[in-house]
This record gives sequence, C-alpha cells and structure tokens, in this order.
Amino acid sequence: MSPPVAPPGWSRWLVPPAALSVHLSIGQAYAWSVFKPPLESALGLSGTQSALPFQLGIVMLGLSAAFGGTLVERNGPRWAMTVALLCFSSGFLLSALGASLEQYWLIVLGYGFVGGIGLGIGYISPVSTLIKWFPDRPGMATGIAIMGFGGGALIASPWSAQMLESFGSDSSGIALAFLVHGLSYAVFMLLGVLLVRVPRTEKPVESGPSVLAGPQVSARQAIRTPQFWLLWIVLCMNVTAGIGILEKAAPMITDFFADTSTPVSVTAAAGFVALLSAANMAGRIGWSSTSDLIGRKNIYRVYLGVGAVMYALIALFGDSSKPLFVLCALVILSFYGGGFATVPAYLKDLFGTYQVGAIHGRLLTAWSTAGVLGPLIVNWIADRQEEAGRHGASLYGLSFVIMIGLLVVGFVANELVRPVDPRHHVPAPKEAAHVERQQSESA
Repeated sequence: MSPPVAPPGWSRWLVPPAALSVHLSIGQAYAWSVFKPPLESALGLSGTQSALPFQLGIVMLGLSAAFGGTLVERNGPRWAMTVALLCFSSGFLLSALGASLEQYWLIVLGYGFVGGIGLGIGYISPVSTLIKWFPDRPGMATGIAIMGFGGGALIASPWSAQMLESFGSDSSGIALAFLVHGLSYAVFMLLGVLLVRVPRTEKPVESGPSVLAGPQVSARQAIRTPQFWLLWIVLCMNVTAGIGILEKAAPMITDFFADTSTPVSVTAAAGFVALLSAANMAGRIGWSSTSDLIGRKNIYRVYLGVGAVMYALIALFGDSSKPLFVLCALVILSFYGGGFATVPAYLKDLFGTYQVGAIHGRLLTAWSTAGVLGPLIVNWIADRQEEAGRHGASLYGLSFVIMIGLLVVGFVANELVRPVDPRHHVPAPKEAAHVERQQSESA
C-alpha cells in the first residue's frame, strides 16, 4: 500500500481528525477497569488476573511499535492504520468468543496479544506524519492526535458500563459488549484510513521550517545514544506512576472510601474513570502545547516533580477528603497523558524528523515495561495487604510510596538529557531527504 500523497491545496488540518479516529478507538484500553469487576465475578478471577489482558495489551503495544516502527515509516500511515483496524477489532471479536465460552485465555489472547498489536501500530501510525505536517508546532500536533488515545475511555467507560447494565454482567453479557465494541470501532477507524495523507514537500507550511531542519539521527544510531535511554527511563517512570492509578481506578476509589460515611457507588466509580480519561485527554493537548512555549525538559520537570507531590498528598490525606483524592488523581493523569503527547516532540528536538516514527516506536518499549510494572505494583501489593487483613486506603499506601520514588528517578534522568553529539547525525539533511524519498518511492 503506497503512502497517499496530499493533492495540491490539501489542508493539513484534515490530518489530525484522521489520527483522532484511530486514537479515540484504541484509547478504549484505558476503560479496561470497567470490565475488571464483572470478569472477576463471572470467571472467578483475582484483581491481578483480571489485569492480565490490559497488561499484555500494553506490552504488545510497546513491542509492536518498536518492531513495526520502521515498517510504518516505510509504508506510510494508511497501511499502519489498516493493520491497526484489523488487529484491534479482531482482538475484541476473539475476546467475545472467550467470554461466551468462559475461556479466559481467549480473552487474554484476543484483547491482550492480538488487540495489543493493533494498539501499538495504531498508536504510532500518525505521529511521524503529523510532525511532518506541523514542523512549526510539533507538540500541539502530536498532542491533538494522542489526546484521542487518552480520551478514548471518556467515551468507552460510560458506554461499556451501560452495555454491561443492559446486556448483563455475566459471561454472555460481557461477550456481547466485546462484540459491539469490535464492530463499532472497525467502522470508526475506517474513517481515518480513508482520510489520512502525507505532505508533498519538505515545507508543508509556506515560509515555515523544513521538516528536515536541525540535527537528523537515524533510528539505528538513536538507540546508541545516552539521550534515548534517558528518555526511556523518563517515559517509563512517568507511565508507571500514571498507569498504576488508571488500571485500577474504579476499584481503587471504591476501596479508599469503603469505610467512610460516603462510600462510592459502582456508577460513581465509572464516572471517576471517565473523569480520569478527560484529564488524560486534556493533559495531552494542554501540556504538549505548553511544551512548545517553555521547552520539553521544563515540562517534564513539571510532570515528574509535581506528580510526586500529588502522590504524596493522596498517600497522606487521600482517604480523608474525596475532592482532594479526585483532584490529585486528575493532575497525575493529566501529567501521564501530557508525557505521552510531549515525547514525540522531545524526540524530534533531539533526533530530528528523519526517522522519528521509528525512534518513537522503539521508545515505546518503555510503555511495555510500565504496563507490567504499574499494575503489578498496585495489584500485587493490594492483594497481599488484603490477605493480611487490611482494607480501605491501607491497601495502597506502600505502592504509592514506590510510585513517588520512581517519579524521582525519572526527574533525575530528565535532568541528565543533553543535545545529541554530532557524531551520531546523518551526514547532511539533503542526504536524509534523499534516503527518505527513496523509501517513499519503494513503498
């Protein structure tokens, strides 16, 4: 499939909606916690077990983005979006079959493995294209698209809760909900496949900067630099801290206030998940756009430093004030989303646009690691504390202290980031452009 080149007069503002149609769909992953309690009840699972499809999905997201990044660069965004559509929708259909047959391994295989490949390819499919269309505002451009991934649960969370209420929360009801998800998202993602285009020239904005301005580093060279691995640590720590709350959001807020005079209902817990999704989404466009003004390193200082303070406030006072708990969680999730949306522009600043999509894909292995680490820390510690007879907010105290430590590690790594040594640059921007044209023509 050849990358579709924009005809003369094509508006670059048509590309973000194409990216959004994919990212809003695959962003459903952030609503997984709505399915956790019904699955645990219907199939007799523990909290750690019910997190497995989500964890595997995030692992496969990072791995497929890393190994498929070069293919996405070579074949273009339409090819990548098509692959994402097929894998993501097929994952839901397999999960529907698994729920219907009460075979949990099929849900893990479908949602986690097959759907996770769709997550990874879909996530990186528009990033390089958007940066090339918006060389003057890379943070804003990637923020608009990646905002959709954060906002997917804003739609999926209440939608899923309503389906489970209508269809039932037993295995057959869960199966039907998975089926509706798979078919609906296939149609919506198709809009992006049909709409996306790549720019005709190196300067898609009149009198704007060239997409090949500044240092240019290949994906192969990028992973040999300390800057890549420092950013890997930064992203991994920021994601671990955010995903630890997000994956267990609904049961967590219920546990925190279970022993108070104002317990949280199931409906309110689903609403909390939707609020977190809104913060996640707003942070992706708001904080990434801010990074265009104050710089990438400064914005990550905010994500990691203030994020640690928010975790400390929840650990110390969260169970005594519902507004404080919700506010701190919303801030953490806005930083979580902002970190994802800002990192492509951070990579562009350090490594250029030459193979930024492939570099971004490799960096997302940090997300794979965090996708296991965050839920494992929170769920495993909560399960052990419950076995020890503890309940309520005490289930999460130790895991929150660990999250604070991880955010401090990420803060230090961000401080160590410096410009890439010129010895890692490609020989000249013109040569990079020539290679890029060759790749496009051979696709």
